[in-house]
Parts: sequence; C-alpha cells; structure tokens
Amino acid sequence: SIPYLDRPPSPLEFYREWVSPNKPCIIQNAISHWPALKKWTAAYLREVVGPKVVSVAVTPNGYADAVFQDRFVMPEERQMPFMDFLDIVEKKVTSPNVFYVQKQCSNLTEEFPELVCDVQPDIPWMSEALGRKPDAVNFWLGESAAVTSLHKDHYENLYCVISGEKQFLLHPPSDRPFIPYELYQPATYHVSEDGTFEIVDEESADKVPWIPLDPLNPNLELYPEYAQAKPLQCTVKAGEMLYLPSLWFHHVQQSHGCIADAMESWFGLERTLKTIWLQL
Repeated sequence: SIPYLDRPPSPLEFYREWVSPNKPCIIQNAISHWPALKKWTAAYLREVVGPKVVSVAVTPNGYADAVFQDRFVMPEERQMPFMDFLDIVEKKVTSPNVFYVQKQCSNLTEEFPELVCDVQPDIPWMSEALGRKPDAVNFWLGESAAVTSLHKDHYENLYCVISGEKQFLLHPPSDRPFIPYELYQPATYHVSEDGTFEIVDEESADKVPWIPLDPLNPNLELYPEYAQAKPLQCTVKAGEMLYLPSLWFHHVQQSHGCIADAMESWFGLERTLKTIWLQL
C-alpha cells in the first residue's frame, strides 16, 4: 500500500526517505493553509475566470492521449470560454462528449494566473530537496468520465487535490517487463460538421510508444505477462498530496468536478541513479 505521512517532511527527510529510494507517499496537512481549499467552488471560478477563453481537451469517450483503433489518439484542443466549460461540468448544458481542462506546460501560471494567489506556486521543502523550483504547475478540472491512460513520466510529481478525489493505479518501475509497449501512429480527434468525431492521422509525426493495456480490465490472453505485475491503488482526497516519483506508471480516474493542482519538476535523470535503473 502507499504510505501516509501526517505532516510534510523536512527537505532532508523527503529526499532521503522518498526521492532517493523512488517511493511514493500520500502527504496530509501539507496544503491545508491554501486558500484554494475553501475558495475554489464553481461559483468562485466562474466569477474569477468567467468569460476568459481557455484550452479544453474534448474527446468522445473520455480517453485523451490513449490507444484507440490502433492509433495513439490525442484530444481536440478546443478554445472556449471557461464559463461555458463550467456549464458542462455542472450539467447545466448537456453534451455527448467529455471535457477536461488538462493542458500541460504550466497552464495554471499561463492560462489561469488569476488563481495562482490561492495556492503556492511551489512547495518549499520539495524545491529545497530537489535543488530547483518546479518546471510546470498545472490546473486540472474535469468530468468523471475523463480518464488518464496508463503511462509513466520522467519527472518528479506532486499531485495536490483541491476538491473531490483522484483514484490512482500505480506500478513501480520494476514492473516494466510485464507492461506492454507498442508503436502507434499518432492522430488527433477532430469534430466534423455534423458534430461527430473523426480521427485524423498526424502524417509527418513519428510513431509513439504507448501502453495499449487497460489495467482496470486487462486482456491477459493478449498480454499474459501483465498477470505478474503488482499494481498499487490509492485514493487521494481533497487536501491531500501524492508524491509520484519519476518512472512510476500511473492510471488516473477522478470524481466529477475534481480540481487538482500538479507540480512537475524535471530532475535531470541523466545525472541520477534512476537512469541506471531505467537502462537495467
């Protein structure tokens, strides 16, 4: 199981006990002082962000950046007023599609600077432990149908849940031999004139290595090695923080309207023992 810490660690403790051995943990009472925990209601977000046009990922099935019909399919990135997106999340407007504010590249600071004052743009003990501030701080809000397919990242991550909860299925890097990877033609969802989605290939792009397996319903006839993997599951609730080390595989679901703040910090894998583990 994923261990719980009832308080934020010191920088030395965090590096020694969690970063260096590459172990995840859930940290409580680390963001309880953030105004966002009380302020970030739908009404507040509507008032503060309101008519501003933001980037929203739209898919027909809730799976963005996932394998579908033998393609690695990315979402339609739709520009729309934030209040229109909130209408969909609050079900004031119905849509057959699934909407998710999930853009990377520090969208909290780039697209939602009005909200930065309600959180910390970095976690001091994390920044001191890693010797640098986070490269990206992301704001995620979406419907329960939005699912993040199984994948791994090459950077350290802190997931801070502001409201609702996120369900994580995790695999340690040592499960890599049992997790299938295949190369897929990258493609993007596009909405046609009649409102249906079509999948359009990115012709000039290189093929993308991705995991075709659904860990919640694995096809063991097709991927029998996965039966040897050892997944861990945890739920991160409002006010809690998950430290997800680099190279850990993760599949993510969420409650409807869940709001999360994720801090990502590139940590020079070429300079760490994690490179050796990865190559091994």
